[in-house]
Amino acid sequence: MRRAAVAVAATAMAVSLAACGSAKDSDGSKDKASSAKKGDALNIGLLLPENQTARYEKFDKPLIEKKVKELTHGKGKITYVNAKQDASQQSQQMDTMVTNRVDAIIVDAVDAKSIAASVKKAKDAGIPVVAFDRLATGPIDSYVSFDNQTVGKTQGTALLKALGSKAKSGKIVMMNGSSTDPNAADYKKGAHSVLDGKVNIGKEYDTKEWKPENANSNMDGAITAIGKKNVIGVLSANDGMAGGVITALKSAGISPLPPVTGQDAELAGVQRIVAGTQYMSVYKPYLREGPVAAEMAVALAKGQKLDSIVKTKVDSATTKGIPSVIFPVYSLTKANIKDTVIKDGIYTVSDICTPAYKAACDKIGLK
Repeated sequence: MRRAAVAVAATAMAVSLAACGSAKDSDGSKDKASSAKKGDALNIGLLLPENQTARYEKFDKPLIEKKVKELTHGKGKITYVNAKQDASQQSQQMDTMVTNRVDAIIVDAVDAKSIAASVKKAKDAGIPVVAFDRLATGPIDSYVSFDNQTVGKTQGTALLKALGSKAKSGKIVMMNGSSTDPNAADYKKGAHSVLDGKVNIGKEYDTKEWKPENANSNMDGAITAIGKKNVIGVLSANDGMAGGVITALKSAGISPLPPVTGQDAELAGVQRIVAGTQYMSVYKPYLREGPVAAEMAVALAKGQKLDSIVKTKVDSATTKGIPSVIFPVYSLTKANIKDTVIKDGIYTVSDICTPAYKAACDKIGLK
């Protein structure tokens, strides 16, 4: 009996080692075939970077969950985690998903570079990875996002329009996003391509972790350095930071407020636009982005090609020709709230026009 037990154990070990070997096939073909055999009973890992920006929990997560259910006839599921802006934690979360053998992973990276090792582990295990919203490094299989340089160009163009003939009468502040986010670098590049030579940039910051409180602190420093009478505009890379910037401007007693840009069309940002404290935001149609990420993940998990989904290819710092879908973006101002976020069902008029904003809504005909 003892010899039989040893033989069984040896056989189990051999099977285990064979499985490990198949997981490390260069193309992951055996593991992909295994996922394909599961049919609709798929487990898709979803890793989002933080929960301070409203879009992730409010739109992206439920939209992706809904689409996965739809594509798998109710049999598929999402395993969801949020890194809360901690890159090390996100790497651990992704490694756990690889260990637990999810069928595909959708990841919006906190740090596009540091996640590469985990992407490689997934690849070695035959688990396809979809880079969502931010272009992660490493051997990712597909990517869905928006035209990120155009985001910066859109913000820069709007700011120039708001400043008009006074574009060089003082100095602007550039409140860029986190240096660990590749999208932030694209936003900044796009903005500079429009603004350089047309405005005087008094101070510029890469805002740690995109946090509004860090933007607020940076803005306080900029006002002190430039002088509150000399601040004529702020290019803020997103709405959360715009809120922190505007609080600093108000605290400094700057009135009227200079034009401040944003991005994400967060409800608070839209309400500030209605009230006139924020000039614009960049609206990105989230209702389209999340479902496409889900389509990619389900197709890849089943071993299917992405030919009917992808529209183009992009290069990351480590990987060339990544099958991608890139959506356009829109400048959101008082003039087109009805035709963008309300028309697309992001918000209703009652969502925006709460009692505190009713008079401002009435003034711009938002009823």
